[in-house]
Amino acid sequence: MHKLSPRQWTLLVLLTVVWGINWPVMKMGVTGFPPLTFRAMCLWLGTPVLGLALLAMKVPFRIPRAHWRELLVLAVFNMFIWHALIIIAVQSLSSGRAAILGYTMPMFSALLGAWVFGDQLAKRSWAGVAAASLGVVLLLWHELSNLSGRPTGVLLALVAASTWALGTQMLRRTQMPIPTLALSFWMTLMTTGVISVLAVVLESERWVAPSPSNWFAIGFNAVLVFGFAHAAWFYLARSLPPVASTLSVMLIPVLGVFSGAVWLGEVLHWQDWAAVGLMMLSIAAVLWPKRSVA
Repeated sequence: MHKLSPRQWTLLVLLTVVWGINWPVMKMGVTGFPPLTFRAMCLWLGTPVLGLALLAMKVPFRIPRAHWRELLVLAVFNMFIWHALIIIAVQSLSSGRAAILGYTMPMFSALLGAWVFGDQLAKRSWAGVAAASLGVVLLLWHELSNLSGRPTGVLLALVAASTWALGTQMLRRTQMPIPTLALSFWMTLMTTGVISVLAVVLESERWVAPSPSNWFAIGFNAVLVFGFAHAAWFYLARSLPPVASTLSVMLIPVLGVFSGAVWLGEVLHWQDWAAVGLMMLSIAAVLWPKRSVA
C-alpha cells in the first residue's frame, strides 16, 4: 500500500473534480459539433496554457534527442489513441456511461501490470480491482440494451481505455530524466498536431461555428483539462505505484454519472448508488495504509 503525501492528495481531489464534471461538459461540447474538431480546438488553446505554466515554474522544455522516440511511444498510448477515440465515443453515448467505459482503464491497467509487466499485486489490490469492476457493471446495468445498439461507441471507449492503461504502465516505468511537466507539454503538443490532421481530413466538410455551449466546453477543456488535469495525472502516474495511481481516480466516473444527471437530466437508479460505495471501497483497498505491526 502507498501513503499519499498532502500534495498528492490535493492533486488527486482536484483531478477527480475536473475530470469528473468534464464528461457532461464534453457531451455539451460535441453536441452539434464535430468531435475531433472540438478536441483540436481544446488542444490548440490548452497547450499554450500548459506552456506558460512551465515558463512560470521555470521548468526546462528541452528533451534530449535520445529520448524522442520513447516520448513518441508514450504519446501514442497515453494521448493520441485515447483522445481521438474517446471523444468520438462521447458523441454516440451518454456522458456518464462514456465515463464509466473510459474508466475501465484501472481494471485493464491492473491486469496488464500483473500479466505483462509481472507486478505482484496484494490481495487488497485484487479486492480493489474486483470492487471497481463490480461498480462498473452496476453503473452499466440500465444501459446494456442501449449499448448493444451502439457497438461502435462502446468498442471505441474500451479500446481507448485499454490503450490508456498500457500507456500508464509504460509511463510509470520510464527512466527518462525529464520533468513530468515537460513530458506532459510535449505529448500534448504532439497530440495537437495529430488530432488537428484527423479533424481536417475527416471533418472539414462538417465544420460549423461553435455555439455558446460549445465555446464553454472548449474553454473548460483548454484551461482545466489540458492546462492542469493531464499534467497532474502524469505526475501521479509517475510517482505512485500503478494500481494506486489508477484505482485512486475511480471516483471520476461516479462524479461523471451524477454530474451528467444534474446537468443533462439522466435518471439515476439504485445500482448507481451502490456503485458509489464499491468505488470508495476500491480506493480504500488500494490507498489505505497497512496497520503497522508493533
